[in-house]
Amino acid sequence: MEEIKEIEEQVILAAVSAGSEEDTQQSLDELEELTRTAGAAVVGRLLQNREAPHPGTYIGKGKIEELKALILLTDATGIICDDELSPAQMNNLERELSCKVMDRTLLILDIFAAHASTSEGKIQVELAQLRYRASRLVGLRASLSRLGGGIGTRGPGEKKLEMDRRLIRDRISALKEELSQVEKHREVLRAGRQRGNLKTAAIVGYTNAGKSTLLNTLTGAGVLSEDKLFATLDPTTRLLTLPDAQQILLTDTVGFIRKLPHHLVEAFKSTLEEAKYADYIIHVVDSSSETADMQMHVVYETLRELGALNHTVITLFNKQDLAPETSIRDLRSDYSLKISAKTGEGLDALLELLQKLLAEGLIYVERVLPYTAGGILQQIREQGQLLSEEYTGEGIAVKARVPMQLYGRLI
Repeated sequence: MEEIKEIEEQVILAAVSAGSEEDTQQSLDELEELTRTAGAAVVGRLLQNREAPHPGTYIGKGKIEELKALILLTDATGIICDDELSPAQMNNLERELSCKVMDRTLLILDIFAAHASTSEGKIQVELAQLRYRASRLVGLRASLSRLGGGIGTRGPGEKKLEMDRRLIRDRISALKEELSQVEKHREVLRAGRQRGNLKTAAIVGYTNAGKSTLLNTLTGAGVLSEDKLFATLDPTTRLLTLPDAQQILLTDTVGFIRKLPHHLVEAFKSTLEEAKYADYIIHVVDSSSETADMQMHVVYETLRELGALNHTVITLFNKQDLAPETSIRDLRSDYSLKISAKTGEGLDALLELLQKLLAEGLIYVERVLPYTAGGILQQIREQGQLLSEEYTGEGIAVKARVPMQLYGRLI
């Protein structure tokens, strides 16, 4: 029996460079990687230098003719533009080129839809997709009105359009309600962690920087870890017990990327806000990437938008096994370490740093607890650092570092 294989889409990438051509080429390189992640093959690239994208067709008339020739030469089935297109630009390009036209936003949404596995992730992706489509319907209405009415055009077109808009609007409302319930649940979990005095660290970074690999290596979380953009979308929280028995919660967050669609930022806000409410930010950087500086800038800009820059930031220059001679620096972080999440290099230094940071918020105490105070002893183990315990005739002689909340119970 012959195996039926899905036909691979062949696409051409198109971009407008209004500033640095080198920066635009790097953005196209990233777009090519996104395209491969989505399962399509890149058969050509086109770049136009101009002050701003053409308001009607994204690229100019001459480049459209060049693109037509490239499509015929490569048998491409579609093109992907490196910016988010307006509905008019997309419609006009499709009419001029007679092929499928996509933009960077649509591509990222498609990847997110393929990789979302939890109910929360699926809700967030569908919400972002519907918001994107709702904005496209506005453009469709404009194109219908230009047809000038007539039998079988304006009337039915407007009815179908209004029906689609109402269905999308109703579905968006339903999804937002579902998402609000998820957010309430997340807030309850967050409040529980705060009551338990457990410190949290959010692992953030550019997509494919090695965040999931780090979480897996430190905690054995078993999170999917692949050399792909947006391999994991759903946040995972795991408890890390440090060598001195202190504990901290690590949360892996969705990766950042340049030109991250605002629909996605809005939909994934509850997930991204794990960074906002964390006690520490662990910023993972792919030190083997030629665009590491740009990637760090994107991460800090996204954190700024989320209001998550008022925390202690630990930058980890990951993938030292691939780039041991890197001289990259992060002047905005409080601490920086060179590591390899894959091989374990430098992770002992990270654990020592986390121990030091957690101990800074603790108060040293020496107390003799009655034998009936076993519950407090357990709280010291969970919330603080039990340095020693000695069973004497008077009770349990304890030397420990404890948080202020627990210190009040020991006075």
